[in-house]
Amino acid sequence: MVKTRAHVSEVDPVWTRITKEAETAIADEPLLGGLVHSSILHHNTIESALAYRISLKLASPEMPEQILREICDWAHVADPEISQEARADIVAVNDRDPACDRYILPMLYFKGFQAVQAYRVAHWLWHNDRQDMARFFQMRSSEVFGVDIHPGAKIGKGIMIDHAHSIVIGETAVVGDNVSMLHSVTLGGTGKEEEDRHPKIGSGVLIGAGAKVLGNIKVGNCSRIAAGSVVLQEVPPCKTVAGVPAKIVGEAGCDQPSIEMDQLLGVR
Repeated sequence: MVKTRAHVSEVDPVWTRITKEAETAIADEPLLGGLVHSSILHHNTIESALAYRISLKLASPEMPEQILREICDWAHVADPEISQEARADIVAVNDRDPACDRYILPMLYFKGFQAVQAYRVAHWLWHNDRQDMARFFQMRSSEVFGVDIHPGAKIGKGIMIDHAHSIVIGETAVVGDNVSMLHSVTLGGTGKEEEDRHPKIGSGVLIGAGAKVLGNIKVGNCSRIAAGSVVLQEVPPCKTVAGVPAKIVGEAGCDQPSIEMDQLLGVR
């Protein structure tokens, strides 16, 4: 085990930090030993741990954990980008969420992170002619996490969804890299249109709690959407929008709103 960990530390610093934090967690709270061992220390790679955690959460009488775990394992082997994106998501959550001070926390406890990782497997299924299984993943993620992401949506890396309650992301939505959003965000359509009908969110965007972005509109890179806003028109890059319907109220205030997480709209 020591030899394996030393090798991993050379190529996977995220996983090495998680395993070290897991050992500390058990020393601090022995009653969590079973959870931490089964979820983290029993595995040699982050891919294995992710497959275990996702399958455990999504399993039901309709679909046993073992089958779901095999599906997740296949996805990680077929597309290594899935676990690379997961690493970026872990770092993003740790950097941006003040409630997160360890890499192990998203893996064990944060449903926003777990829901995004379940989506990533579902997205792989969707694009490999397994749409029905992808829909099963979507259904169970919605039931378990309260996060409904269509497997056809395109979501980048470095994603942080804080609290992650009542998140809805539609089929043709696109979310860039390093995006942060809070609870009750909707990236939805405006009616019964069937083609490209959902928002295109640029990289570095911050979307406040309860914001609704509707229709096939673009939200420019490094912009901010204030909490409770309803966005119906295109948002230029590096701007802040607020209101119902949302209007431009100023500049974004910084180069990377999704990282700064400043939602005060210039008020101090």
